[in-house]
Amino acid sequence: MSLHSFIRKPFHYEFRNCALILIGINFLVFIINRLMPVTVNYLALTPRWLLQYGMFWQVFTYQFVHDQFSLSHIISNMIGLFFFGVSVERRVGSKEFLLLYLLSGTLCGILSLAIYILTGTVDVHLMGASGAIFAILLAYAVLYPDSVIYLWAIIPIPAPILVLGYAAIETFFLVTGTSQGVAHGTHLIGFAVAWAYFVVRFGINPVKVWFRRR
Repeated sequence: MSLHSFIRKPFHYEFRNCALILIGINFLVFIINRLMPVTVNYLALTPRWLLQYGMFWQVFTYQFVHDQFSLSHIISNMIGLFFFGVSVERRVGSKEFLLLYLLSGTLCGILSLAIYILTGTVDVHLMGASGAIFAILLAYAVLYPDSVIYLWAIIPIPAPILVLGYAAIETFFLVTGTSQGVAHGTHLIGFAVAWAYFVVRFGINPVKVWFRRR
C-alpha cells in the first residue's frame, strides 16, 4: 500500500458519542484541577517547565485543562464542542472525528510551543480546548457549508462566513496585540491544521467547497 493510499484509507464508520465523552473528560479534569490546583502545573502547557523538567506530555494534556477559577472558559468551549462536534462526528464517524480532534489539539500545542520558544515567551500557561474546537468548527463549515449558525442566538451567519470572520478577528487581535490573555495564535493554528487535514486526508479544499456554492 502506498503512503497516499494509507493516508486516504477511510475508517470503518461507527458513531459512539465521542464528542460527549470528550466533554465529560474535560469537566472531570476541571473538577480535579479545582480540587487540586497543583495538577494544573503538570497538565497545562508551560514552555519553561516543559523544557526544564521534560514535561512533553503537556502538548497533549493542555487541551483538557481550563481555568479552574472561571466556569465561562470551559462552558463556552464545551458548548462549541457539543454543537459542532456532535454534528461532525455523525458525518465522518467517531474514529475520524477523534483523529481530527486530538491531532488538531496536539499539533496546536506543538506549534504554539515552537512559537513561544522562538519568541522567548516561555512563562506563558497555555490551556483550553479552543484550538481543537476551532478545527472542529472549520470541519463543520466544510461538511455543512449550507448551515446557518445563529451568533448569540440572534444573528444568522452562514457557517463558512463565520469561519472566515473568526479567522479575520483572530488575526487582527494577534497582530495588534489586543485582547491579551487569549491564545489567538493557537486558534488560528487550529483552523490551519483542520484545513491541512481536509486537503491531505480527503483531498478537499475548503475554499472550493465554500465558494463553488456561491
